Amino acid sequence: MSLTSAYQHKLAEKLTILNNRGQGVLIRMYNIKKVSRKGNPPYLLYFTLIKSFYLAFFVLCFSQQHLGPVHREKSEIVRFLTSYYQSFVDVMEFRVSLFNSVNHYFDNLNFDFTRSYLDLIVTYTSVILLLSRIEDRRVLIGMYNCAHEMLHGHGDPSFARLGQMVLEYDHPLKKLTEEFGPHTKAVSGALLSLHFLFVRRNQGAEQWRNAQLLSLLSTPPAMINPANSETMACEYLSVEVMERWIIIGFLLCHGCLNSNSHCQKLWKLSLQGSLYVTLIREDVLQVHKVTEDLFSSLKGYGKRVADIKESKEYVIANSGQFHSQRRQFLRVAVKELETVLTDEPGLLGPKALFAFMALSFIRDEVTWLVRHTENVTKTKTPEDYADSNIAELLFLLEEIRALVRRHIKVIQQYHLQYLARFDALVLSDVIQNLSVCPEEESVIMSSFVSTLSSLNLKQVDSGEKFEFSGLRLDWFRLQAYTSVAKAPLHLHENPDLAKVMNLIVFHSQMLDSVEKVLVETSDLSTFCFHLRTFEKMFAMTLEEPTMLRYAIAFPLICTHFVHCTHEMCPEEYPHLKNHGLHHCNSFLEELAKQTSNCILEICAEQRNLSEQLLPKHCATTISKAKNKKTMKQRQAPRKGEPERDKPGAESHRKNRSLVTNMDKLHQHLMELALTMNHVHTFSVFEHTIFPSEYLSSHLEARLNRAIVCLAGYNTTTQEILRPSELLAGVKAYIGFIQSLAQFLGADVSRVIRNALLQQTQPLDSFGEQTITTLYTNWYLESLLRQASSGTIVLSPAMQAFISLPREGEQNFSAEEFSDISEMRALAELLGPYGMKFLSENLMWHVTSQIVELKKLVVENMDTLVQIRSNFSKPDLMASLLPQLTGKHLVLWSAGTMGAALDQGVFSSHCPFLMGPIECLKEFVTPDTDIKVTLSVFELASAAGVDCDIDPALVAAIANLKADNSSPEEEYKVACLLLIFLAVSLPLLATDPSSFYSIEKDGYNNNIHCLTKAIIQVSAALFTLYNKNIETHLKEFLVVASVSLLQLGQETDKLKTRNRESISLLMRLVVEESSFLTLDMLESCFPYVLLRNAYREVSRAFHLSRVTANTY
Repeated sequence: MSLTSAYQHKLAEKLTILNNRGQGVLIRMYNIKKVSRKGNPPYLLYFTLIKSFYLAFFVLCFSQQHLGPVHREKSEIVRFLTSYYQSFVDVMEFRVSLFNSVNHYFDNLNFDFTRSYLDLIVTYTSVILLLSRIEDRRVLIGMYNCAHEMLHGHGDPSFARLGQMVLEYDHPLKKLTEEFGPHTKAVSGALLSLHFLFVRRNQGAEQWRNAQLLSLLSTPPAMINPANSETMACEYLSVEVMERWIIIGFLLCHGCLNSNSHCQKLWKLSLQGSLYVTLIREDVLQVHKVTEDLFSSLKGYGKRVADIKESKEYVIANSGQFHSQRRQFLRVAVKELETVLTDEPGLLGPKALFAFMALSFIRDEVTWLVRHTENVTKTKTPEDYADSNIAELLFLLEEIRALVRRHIKVIQQYHLQYLARFDALVLSDVIQNLSVCPEEESVIMSSFVSTLSSLNLKQVDSGEKFEFSGLRLDWFRLQAYTSVAKAPLHLHENPDLAKVMNLIVFHSQMLDSVEKVLVETSDLSTFCFHLRTFEKMFAMTLEEPTMLRYAIAFPLICTHFVHCTHEMCPEEYPHLKNHGLHHCNSFLEELAKQTSNCILEICAEQRNLSEQLLPKHCATTISKAKNKKTMKQRQAPRKGEPERDKPGAESHRKNRSLVTNMDKLHQHLMELALTMNHVHTFSVFEHTIFPSEYLSSHLEARLNRAIVCLAGYNTTTQEILRPSELLAGVKAYIGFIQSLAQFLGADVSRVIRNALLQQTQPLDSFGEQTITTLYTNWYLESLLRQASSGTIVLSPAMQAFISLPREGEQNFSAEEFSDISEMRALAELLGPYGMKFLSENLMWHVTSQIVELKKLVVENMDTLVQIRSNFSKPDLMASLLPQLTGKHLVLWSAGTMGAALDQGVFSSHCPFLMGPIECLKEFVTPDTDIKVTLSVFELASAAGVDCDIDPALVAAIANLKADNSSPEEEYKVACLLLIFLAVSLPLLATDPSSFYSIEKDGYNNNIHCLTKAIIQVSAALFTLYNKNIETHLKEFLVVASVSLLQLGQETDKLKTRNRESISLLMRLVVEESSFLTLDMLESCFPYVLLRNAYREVSRAFHLSRVTANTY
């Protein structure tokens, strides 16, 4: 080829365009093959109907009867198959004149030209091989043409040539070897230029170690010297790429193997590296089998077949161990490199080449392992194709990539000065020393010098974007011009020019194409197509404790998947995106799950340690200490009673080598925390990923479940943990999680806040029950039901429910769940929302009793009206009282409202708020608007301040649906309800349990709760009806006093057995209400009666104590 021809053919531009288009066509073929293999398109179902036509392939006359379905769907078939058909047409058009460079010279000096040429050959071969692997290629082409002819009246113009091409490549390698036979010299020359590099890159780990490869510390004086090479781009060229060039190149141009010993040595060396080479993604070429099958069919290749078999045996026996040792070396060497560069990032300037070499070496070893793990299914040494430490290599690869990106300005500043102050001067000298320099080449090289000389550091400081693609393309053109046989300026005769320009190309890439070089040297998007292997590697990493800290590399690798997309195949972008996001999510979910599990296990251990400090466990210690003082001889411990260790005993160790379960958990958590906290954020297909959010989500869910499990609620036995013990456990959990804030990278305060907030709601975010629901159900359904049955009593003196001993029944200690400390713990656990939920459920029980009482009032309406008018007439009352039905009311059940909480919890948490709330409450007067009053009382009651009117009860009663009754009738019922209660009080004297206990400051049948029910319900009802509360309570006081005074005239001792105790209820009513005073009581119930009642009750109590002690 003449120089003029080289200029005119624009080989540099053609190779660039054809390589890019060839990759797109190759991906299109892969996509069609994948679609055809996974599930045929719908219209391929017609294949059986027109099978004979496609087998003939060019028969133009066929039965219309068989093609009826195609005719009906011709438009849809054409629309659906157009992209597939056009892809095959692209393959046909891709068969351009690839061999115009047959008279060119190829060497590592014209690296870009040689590489593009070899890439084009391999891409073309891969396209043809993939085309032959599409089983339905004839179906797709034939059906499209058939439908096209039916739709337009003529077949597609490309069909005949396309069909001929498909037939020719039924045996692709045979046809390809025929095509490439005349070009053996050019191809073999290009391949032989790789010999020195390929031999060097296939050295073993021991040779690398002896050469101290990638070490910056081996020669400290040369640490800041620039890392240069005569073939810069070759230093990080992929071994897999070179293997593919050599194997496919000699497969197509095999004639030189028998005639050229150098070709034969290079070929045999390539056969000893891998069992498989990649064509595209997961499609591979089984090297030895394909080569052996081809050479076996050729004459004179018996020795080559023997070489293939020998090489295969060598690979099977040695390659696994060979690559395993290299991976082991790289783990150490790259770790050292990464540590040095992290400590001194300025070294990234002169030693940037080392970083890209390290990335390339790791990528080669990982891809070799992946493709062999995926394809080698039966082997005697499976350990050669599995590496439990692969995560560390992946992690180091990501670390080097991150270092380069983080210190991009350091790299740019260094190489900009290198280009302007060294490369430009050296290039100028080289150009001046050229013996021959044609005008075209002179113009190009002069532009190089001027471009480089104009660079200055201000461009980096100002953030200017550099663009040297034009310079590199000009150098590519120059390589094409100077590699022609008849060119006046031969590149191989001027190696200094090539060396300088190759160095300049690398330095220019450090300014504008660092990300591109990173992709070239470290892209692991192959994992997107080896997902099963990817998942297995991740699973192995999780099983290896020392590798957990590197597990974050697997989600980070998912960021590479975007690099395997191509503009010529946009339809696969959503699938690749789904793969990347799905696996990134699954990896992070699993890591977050394991981390949260480990955290919660340690929390459980911490809770066990905290439980040892609970007051209930010190009783044994106190008892033993007391017995030591009172007993001369220490009694031997009973058999079967284990000796309890004192808290803190777990920290005593005789030997530090003893590893406890807590030590193991902390070590495990440290490894997981390192991986979860390694990166704050990264992107996968335009999606921003925050690893800490995965951990926060899992930790929040696990903490929610753990808190509920701590409560230990048993629906069968109705057992539940005491609130104070649960609070201590929750505090132990929270305390440990808070201590991890700086290590996890997650917002643990938000996690704790959200989890505790969810526990104050009836259901959490997953629809599961919370401790609010559990404790609400237990207190209302279990505790209060026992109170209603008389099993437990509310003791005002102890401010708690207490259990009454019953013979033959399991003793249940109600005070352990209802004293002040437990109520405070419960309030702290449930929070304001939870307590409001508890209050609302409590109000539901109260209002249900009110509804029943109203029904009784309505039933006795007429009698109660007469009693209200004639309560002071004993004779008339004697006849009216027997007419009342349902006297034995269960009003004391409403006394559950008396278990109100004080303000201790709120005061300890927010003391600065209590003053303003109490002050605001004092400004409320009877004349204040009722809405304002209820609002202030709602705020005060939420803070635990006692209020005259319960706003929750007012709201609950207001929500009751009246049966078409007017407000006046409802008001009348409320008035009569108080009358009903007042006249029914004497009946309580007949109950033996109505005795007032000084010790409990209450009654064994809980009738002292009746006073709170009367006052609170009255206040709520008359507030709702906007009536004067004090007036109606006075009326109740008068009627009740008259009824109890009339009890003094009763002669039946059974009816008056506890008259004094019942009389004390009058004082309790006054003490409970802020609307009543003792003066009001004195006016209708003499205080002397109360004094006598107290004396009698006290005398009877002490007599019973003396009698009990006597017996």
